[in-house]
Amino acid sequence: MDTTENNFRDRIGTMNDEGKRAWVYPKKPQGRLYRYRTVLTWFLLIFLIASPFIHINGNQFMLFNVLGREFNIFGQPFWPQDFYIGVTAMIIGVLFITLFTSAFGRIFCGWICPQTIFMEMVFRKIEYWVEGDRGAQIRLDKQEWNNEKIRKKGFKWFLFFLISFGIANVFLAYLVGSKRLLQYITEGPLENLSTFIALLIFTGVFYFIFSWFREQVCTIACPYGRLQSVLLDKKSVVVAYDHKRGERDLGRSKFKKNEDRQELGKGDCIDCSQCVHVCPTGIDIRNGTQLECINCTACIDACDDMMEKVDLPKGLIGFYSEENIEKEEKMKFNPRMKGFAAILFVLVGILSGMLFLRSDVEATVLRLPGQLYETHENDIISNVYTFKLINKTTGSFEDVHFKLLSHNGSIESVTHERIVVPGKGLAEGTLFIEIPRTLIKNEKNNVEIGIYSGEKLIETTSTNFMGPRSFR
Repeated sequence: MDTTENNFRDRIGTMNDEGKRAWVYPKKPQGRLYRYRTVLTWFLLIFLIASPFIHINGNQFMLFNVLGREFNIFGQPFWPQDFYIGVTAMIIGVLFITLFTSAFGRIFCGWICPQTIFMEMVFRKIEYWVEGDRGAQIRLDKQEWNNEKIRKKGFKWFLFFLISFGIANVFLAYLVGSKRLLQYITEGPLENLSTFIALLIFTGVFYFIFSWFREQVCTIACPYGRLQSVLLDKKSVVVAYDHKRGERDLGRSKFKKNEDRQELGKGDCIDCSQCVHVCPTGIDIRNGTQLECINCTACIDACDDMMEKVDLPKGLIGFYSEENIEKEEKMKFNPRMKGFAAILFVLVGILSGMLFLRSDVEATVLRLPGQLYETHENDIISNVYTFKLINKTTGSFEDVHFKLLSHNGSIESVTHERIVVPGKGLAEGTLFIEIPRTLIKNEKNNVEIGIYSGEKLIETTSTNFMGPRSFR
């Protein structure tokens, strides 16, 4: 590992000696892994943009309406009553990030994170198209504000604003629903001024992030970079530079034809700096794992391309752990990774069970506060209850009624009418439960109730039934 410069240990890669912002001009990446990232990006972008506009059985495919307390995930509606499922999913998410990062580093950031996808695969590509590659961008920024610079910069910023506005509209569709968004568009901004102002604010935020803040999000704002610093160890597989092969005895040196670098003791690194020029966060991967590294693999493609040109083996930069490099062993699915995978498998199984057992109707039956039991003819004990039925589906449940499953008794609503629970709605009211005194064993008795739509059992619930204190 190069020890001649250790400035990277004192400051982030996007800061110069004076403590000011050092603008990053990454070279346009190309190569096998970049092509894989591009394919994955197209899939993720199509999914992100299309999800709020797809409807399944009347439900938006993905919806996170916090104010309206309505959530749809993969077309399945969820309600505040499903909060426990959300908590479980968040716990699994945190554990997944923790375990996955400790095993494979920050690869999520480089391949799946929306910030990286939009920055590197959308805005950066527009920049390459308008201003050119790394060298052209540096020259353009250094030159005076002439017609060429004004034209290129203005056109780029205009495209950035349009895309930021489009992203803000897509996110609004996730929050309020695509149908309401289309309604807002049809009615015009003046009819929905507050929403339009909020939309412009979010547009400004996206524009600021992708036109100026950029990679600083990954190094300053996002806590994930700091998190990986405490999660990685010698067994973690990350994008790394094979310093033993790259340095050897004499370290790196420029390439010379017809020399046997291995025999001379020179490392395979020819110090071309292509891995530095292509890095979107401005670091030198040869200095080791750093918090700015998002495992985007651009340096791997750049290094492999250069190794091929100078007829040296590829893989000088690749997916390695520190143990892989030191012991010169290939990556293995070690017991640690197997343990992490097993834990995640169990947790995902628990969540899957919760989703599978989740009912379409949430039923709550509670005794009316302050009311005692009543005794009727034929030694019948009666309790009064309030009920609430929440329909989590888009279809309505007709002819809803209650039956006692645990006791030989009866349930009657106050209105003596069958209940209708509308789609994505609720029904509530009051009912009486009557049970013969001979079947009551204690002061407080647990009774199970079945909720039926016609002859179909749609949910079961339980409640307490109060009886006399003593019996003969």
